[in-house]
Amino acid sequence: MTLTTKLLSTAALLLASSAAMAHSGHAEGGFTSGLLHPMLGLDHLLAMAAIGFWSVRQSNLLKNATPAFVIGGMVLGASLAWGGLSLPGVETGITFSVLLAGILIATLAKLPTAIGGTLVGAFMVCHGFAHGTEMPAGAALASYLAGFSIATLAITFAGRGLGALMLRTDNRVTRALGGTVAVAGAYLAVA
Repeated sequence: MTLTTKLLSTAALLLASSAAMAHSGHAEGGFTSGLLHPMLGLDHLLAMAAIGFWSVRQSNLLKNATPAFVIGGMVLGASLAWGGLSLPGVETGITFSVLLAGILIATLAKLPTAIGGTLVGAFMVCHGFAHGTEMPAGAALASYLAGFSIATLAITFAGRGLGALMLRTDNRVTRALGGTVAVAGAYLAVA
C-alpha cells in the first residue's frame, strides 16, 4: 500500500467515523475530551485538515506560520469562552471556515500572509470558542487544552501531509477535493 493510499484511507475513516458526532459523546476526562473533540465533529475535522492542506501552496512564511495561527486562534477562542465572554455567530463561523477552506483549495488560491494568517486565526477563534464552551464539567482546564491542542495540530499536519502529496498530482484532483470540502461546508451550513 502506498503512502498516498494510506493517508487517503485514514482520512476517509476519520471522516466517516465522525459524521454524526459533531459535539456530543465526549469522554469525561479532561485530556481525553480535549483530544477527541476536534476529531468527533466533521466541521472541526474538515476545517483543520483543509487549512493544513491549503497552507502547503502558500508562501513559505504563511505555510510555516499556519500551525501557530491555528493554535493561537484556538487558544484565544477557548480563553474567551472560559472567560465568560459571548461570541455571536460561532457555529456560522465554523461552518463558513469549512466552506471557505474548500473554496480556497478548489481555486488554488494564494493569499498574502497577513490576510491568510488573519483568516486562519479568525476561523480558529470560532473553533476554539466551541471547544471552550463544550469542556466537560469538572475537567482540568490545562489537560483539556493540551488534548485539543495536540489533536488540532495532528489534524492540521495530516492535512499538510496530504496537501504535500497532492502537489505531485494533477491540479484537477486537488480542485475536486477542495470542491468536495466546500460542498460539505455548504451542507453543514444548511443542515
